[in-house]
Amino acid sequence: MLERKKTYKEVYDSFRWEIPEFYNIGVDVCDKWAEDKHRLCLIYEDEAGNIEKFSFWEIKNLSNQLANALRELGVARGERIAILLGQVPETVVSHVAAYKLGAIALPLFTLFGPEALEYRLKDSAAKILVTDSDNVEKVLSIRDNLGELRHIIVTDGGGDKETLSYKALLGKASRKFTAEKTKAEDPALLIYTSGTTGPPKGALHAHRVLLGHLPGVEFPHNFFPQKGDLFWTPADWAWAGGLLDVLLPSLHHGIPVVAFRVRKFDPERAFYLVEKHGIRNSFMPPTALKMMREVSKPLKRFPEFNIRSIGSGGETLGEEVLRWGREELKITINEFYGMTEVNLVVGNCYEVMEIKPDSMGKAIPGHIVDIVDEKGRILSPGETGEVAVKGPDPVMLLEYWGKPEATKEKFVGDWWLTGDLARKDEDGYFYFLGRKDDLISSAGYRIGPSEIEACLIKHPAVAMAAAIGSPDELRGEIVKAFIQLKVGYQATKDLSTEIQEFVKKRLSAHEYPREIEFLKELPLTATGKIRRADLRKLEIERKRSKT
Repeated sequence: MLERKKTYKEVYDSFRWEIPEFYNIGVDVCDKWAEDKHRLCLIYEDEAGNIEKFSFWEIKNLSNQLANALRELGVARGERIAILLGQVPETVVSHVAAYKLGAIALPLFTLFGPEALEYRLKDSAAKILVTDSDNVEKVLSIRDNLGELRHIIVTDGGGDKETLSYKALLGKASRKFTAEKTKAEDPALLIYTSGTTGPPKGALHAHRVLLGHLPGVEFPHNFFPQKGDLFWTPADWAWAGGLLDVLLPSLHHGIPVVAFRVRKFDPERAFYLVEKHGIRNSFMPPTALKMMREVSKPLKRFPEFNIRSIGSGGETLGEEVLRWGREELKITINEFYGMTEVNLVVGNCYEVMEIKPDSMGKAIPGHIVDIVDEKGRILSPGETGEVAVKGPDPVMLLEYWGKPEATKEKFVGDWWLTGDLARKDEDGYFYFLGRKDDLISSAGYRIGPSEIEACLIKHPAVAMAAAIGSPDELRGEIVKAFIQLKVGYQATKDLSTEIQEFVKKRLSAHEYPREIEFLKELPLTATGKIRRADLRKLEIERKRSKT
């Protein structure tokens, strides 16, 4: 656990990893707290507003029952258990049971269609799937293509010729279970990348991955946990952002989590939820914060909104959202950086460091992060290169599932290459420029989209923005911006010109968008990241059709 010091350097220099030889996530996040039968673990609110509460003792018993039931079904150590559920109690139970069994948990997003599910279930060779009645039909429609899948367990139904009933299985199972003795290096979690730059890859993580995440959660949440802390995120628990940035670290510390997620994020309901439950900590993706920015006078409308910490990552936050947080929420949002494979390695903590606008922060204590060239040489401050994390590192994946060559290609010496371009200043602050694949090459200039997008959302009419390189005969590429307007603004040529001039005055003549296209909605990944690859593909196809 991080110790609060006066300066960033003191915090960074004093941190030491403590990774035991034997360690099991399920025991750590549940059983160690269960002796106190009344210690709160989970507050679950459904879409209708009904609330259930679960203690660590109850989750221990339920997970023991499920672990026993899964063992009776023949689940062996190292086999994959797919979990196709939202933010519900059964998700927690399923994860804890999988870890106790020594199996590998495979979280899946409920908004995936049949093709996305088939790809991940086949690639992982999952043996068991736990889901609910809302999602089971998608799986049954592809069942014939899933030769390795033995059983489908339905949490609120089942018991027919094609599925098993979760409740019936637990009803027959003992509440006593001895967890497998797993090493910290044993595989525990298979979580697929969001596929922004190609087919999704399964990042296989060891049990130690949770311990590796702890400083990356504690630091941007201002030395979490503190007395009275209570965590919630709108990010789904099927992703690293929901599972490893919130759920499991909170339970590791014995801090309860609020479980609530609807299919479409509602910013007003988010404010209401935080006020209603007295939520003190939240991971909010930038997309969610930009939507919440549209709620006028939030503290007047929700006077008991009293959040202590907000961490944000996944896309560049931007100076405008940071300003809004300070002025409208009376809080400094701490931006952080990471990815499914190597998560939460750079971040901010306003209690011990200056927050520089548009910066992702500095290296999180415990991690060695730098900017390197293609040969792994560390670059000087101000130079553009690739963000790299030095291994071994407890937060780093074991491998890409079934793809040893793809794993090998990500390393140059001991450096894991993230594929993200950035620069670092003389004070150690990192500035994200974009994915290598997102880099815009225009008239000899190398331009990252993030700085342009951060500038665009400062314009009063712009809700969200994406910048890409559009093919151009003269310049190779030009900067093109796709813009989603705020409510009340109309897409006009005059507004387009105004936005272009707005960026030109604030950045430079070579960076302003020479073309602007207004869209009702920008294409997003399931984790809320802008799919620039989709926009580039659309633009290239358009240009080709005109030639």
